[in-house]
Amino acid sequence: MSARRGHGDRRVVISGCSGGGKSALLAELAQRGHAVLEEPGRRIVEAELRSNGHALPWVDLRAFLLRAIDLAHADLASVDTHGACGWIFFDRGLIDALAARAHLEGRPLTAGASGTQRHYHHRVFVTPPWPEIYVQDDARRHDFASATQEYERLLAAWPSFGYEITLVPKTDVAARADFVLRKLQDDLDARGEGIDAL
Repeated sequence: MSARRGHGDRRVVISGCSGGGKSALLAELAQRGHAVLEEPGRRIVEAELRSNGHALPWVDLRAFLLRAIDLAHADLASVDTHGACGWIFFDRGLIDALAARAHLEGRPLTAGASGTQRHYHHRVFVTPPWPEIYVQDDARRHDFASATQEYERLLAAWPSFGYEITLVPKTDVAARADFVLRKLQDDLDARGEGIDAL
């Protein structure tokens, strides 16, 4: 299902397995001149660690997820406010946070409850589990098994909101960026449009 044309067509989400190379891919896209928004969760963790806050996934997961949802909404609003042109890449999106909250609360994720299915480009790029590059750090304390379980939930969550999943191949970061940009160009070509028309 394709998203409607408009602001959402410019917003491209890179989702998937934690530790699967999303940040490196987004850094490469930024290096090529594209607008990039850092993952809400990592920004929250860094801010909470600096301020000795409690909205951390390993301290108060619900508070962390509520803040992630709020920040994802704020990121969407900031893109509209600044009127950026061209592709805008998001390190995770609102549905990542909504899916995590639904899992925490033990309830199904329902698309109709949030009306978010038209916020982003219809194609969502997903990085698969990649144990060879997975590392834990101060902001990523969960293990690889937990990251893989989250990935499986996201594979179901995004399509339930009408998005098309495209898996990012396990290759070097430049080739990954080439792959993403080529797929997006294919989407434009299929509609007979250029990025300036979005």
